[in-house]
Order: sequence, then C-alpha cells, then structure tokens
Amino acid sequence: MEANNMLAYIQSHGYIVLFLSMFFGIVGIPAPEESLLFLVGMLISHEQLHFIKSLLFATVGATVGMVAAYVAGYTFGSPFLFKCGHYIGVNRRRFRYAYRQFRKHGKLFILFGYYLPGVRQISPYMAGVVRFPFPLFLLLSFFGSLVWISLFLCLGKFLGEKLHIPLHVIPFIALFFFVLFIGGMYMNKKRKNT
Repeated sequence: MEANNMLAYIQSHGYIVLFLSMFFGIVGIPAPEESLLFLVGMLISHEQLHFIKSLLFATVGATVGMVAAYVAGYTFGSPFLFKCGHYIGVNRRRFRYAYRQFRKHGKLFILFGYYLPGVRQISPYMAGVVRFPFPLFLLLSFFGSLVWISLFLCLGKFLGEKLHIPLHVIPFIALFFFVLFIGGMYMNKKRKNT
C-alpha cells in the first residue's frame, strides 16, 4: 500500500481501527496497541486525528474488551482458560499462579495491568473467574485504560511535535513498528517452543 493511501485510510477510518485494535488486543488477539497509540499521537500532532475522539474511541475499545473478557471468564470459568488459554500464553501452571496472585492483588492487576503485555490480557478473564465485583471491575478498567491510553497518545503527540516528522513518513514508521511487533511475536513463540 502506498504511503499516501495508508495515510488516507487512517485519516478516514482511524477511530474505528483504534477501537477495534484496543478491543482485540485486550481479549487476546494480537494487536500492536502501544505502537498504534503512539502513532495516533503523532497523527494528532499533525492535526490528522482529534485527541479527544482518539482517546474516547481507544478507551471505549479497551473497556469493552475488558468487559467481554470478564464475561467470558465469569460465564465459562477456568475450563475456558484451560482450553483457550494457550492463545494468551496461559497454561495450567501459569493459571494457578495467576489465580493466587489475582486473589491477593486483583485491583492492582486490573488498574495497572495495561502496562504489561500478557497481564492486560489475562486480568479480565481472571476477574471473571474469581467473581470480582463487576461495578468495581468496570470502574478500575475504565480508569486504568484512560490513563494508559492517554500516556501513549501524549507521548506520540509530544514526539511528533518535537521531532517534526513529516506526515508522509508516519505510515512507514507504522509499518516498521508492525514488522517489529510481528517479529517479536515470532521470536517469542519460537523461544517458547524450544
């Protein structure tokens, strides 16, 4: 895809892409959440996307993903994680460890787990499995995602303003981060298999 076409796509569908990326990343389908947020921040610095709309769509996407994972954990319990856990890196040993830790520090996992890939994917499922109170879960999920997303959007916006990166270069930066993300996933999977 040509850089200008990619930029036009992001400009016209950026908010929906942002929502879906946050949603899928939380439920455990691989998505480069941090790098996308960073690049959206750079686009905001070039006035291609709106900060408040980006923040709103990303936060709602992450929160809806948290709720969907919570409902799956609550409804299907630990058998669901044993059956599908390998998609998010959970085996029985990790599940037992995560279960014990979540019983002790569940609030912290929900609120600050966004900053740790893997933890942000398993924490909503574990919250459902241990029957964490839903109103508190929703509140912590929303505020945790709001702060996490704000941080990366502001960082991208700040660097976009300070580095004066030309607008037509941003899609190539996005492609670089995407290739880096895929390469990291491949190396991680290869390391686990050896």
